[in-house]
Amino acid sequence: MKTAFITGISGQDGSYLAEYLLGEGYRVTGIIRRNSVAENQTDRLSKIKQLDIKYGDLQDEGSIQSALLEFKPDEIYNLAAQSHVRISSEIPQYTVATNAMGTLNLLESYRKYCPKAKFYQASSSEMFGNSTDNDGFQRESTPMNPVSPYGCAKVFAYNISRHYREAYNLFISNGILFNHESPRRGSNFVTNKIVKTALEIKIGTSKNLELGNLDSYRDWGHSYDYVRAMHKIISAERPNDYVVATGQSHSVRELCDFVFSRLDMDYKDYVVQNPKFFRPQELKYLKGDSSKIRKELGWVPSYTFETLLDEMIEHWKVIFGYDDL
Repeated sequence: MKTAFITGISGQDGSYLAEYLLGEGYRVTGIIRRNSVAENQTDRLSKIKQLDIKYGDLQDEGSIQSALLEFKPDEIYNLAAQSHVRISSEIPQYTVATNAMGTLNLLESYRKYCPKAKFYQASSSEMFGNSTDNDGFQRESTPMNPVSPYGCAKVFAYNISRHYREAYNLFISNGILFNHESPRRGSNFVTNKIVKTALEIKIGTSKNLELGNLDSYRDWGHSYDYVRAMHKIISAERPNDYVVATGQSHSVRELCDFVFSRLDMDYKDYVVQNPKFFRPQELKYLKGDSSKIRKELGWVPSYTFETLLDEMIEHWKVIFGYDDL
C-alpha cells in the first residue's frame, strides 16, 4: 500500500484527491491548519473515512518535519496555499510566506527526511499573467509575467521546485493547473458565487449579484478531472512539468448568462459591477494548451464547461431545498 501525503487536504482539490487515492488503494495522510471553528477545517472531508490527519502549517517547518517522519510518504502533493487571487493583494505578505516560502519549507523537509518519495507541486495558470503565445494559448514554454502577489509567489514555488529537482536529483513535478471548480469550491470564488447567488435570487433571498470584471476570460475545468491529472503526473516514469487545461476559454459574462438562463432569468437584470471586486492589475485572458499531458500521459477531462456548471447548479438546488426549480 502506497502512502500519499497531502498538504491542503481539506480544500477543494485536496478532498477530491483524497477520495480518488483511497479508491486507488492508497493510505492517505495530510495536514490541516487549526481553525477556530473546528467544523470548517474538515467540512469537505466529513464523508471521507480512513484518513490520517495531523495539524500543521507550511510556515511551521517543525510541523512538516514531524508529519513526514511519522507518515513516511511515497508521494507528496503540495496543494496548500492562500488560494484567492484577488485577496492576495490585500494580504500579500501572508500569501508569499505561505505559497512561496511554505513550499520551500516543504521541499527542504522532503529533501532531508524522505528524498525517495515523489513530489507534486500545485502550480497555477496565474503564473502566466497576461502573457500568451501568438495562437492565444498558454503552454509550458509561455513566458511567465504574473500580475498578482499570488501569481508571483507561485512562480517562485514553481522555479524552486524545478531547482530542487535538478540540483538534488529528486522526483519533483509541477502541474500548471488552469481554473478548476466544483460544488466544493468556496462561495467567495466567482464561479460558485455566481451559481449560489443566482439560486438565492431565484428563490427570493437575494436581489442582485455584485461582481468585478465581467470580461475576464478563463479556462474552467472540474476539480475531479484535475486531481486525476495530478495522479498521472506523479505516477509518470520521469518528473516533468505539465499544463492541465480544457483548451476552451469563457468570460465571466458568459458564465453569468449560462447560469441565469438555466434558471429562466436574464443576468442583465441582476448583475451589477462593484469596484471593490476588481483586481489592482487585471488578468484578462487564460486558455491552456494541455496537449503535452494528453499525449504523454493520456489525460482527458470528462467534464465540459456546461456539465460543470450544471452540476454546481444542481448542488445548490439541493442545498436550498428547491430541487424542482
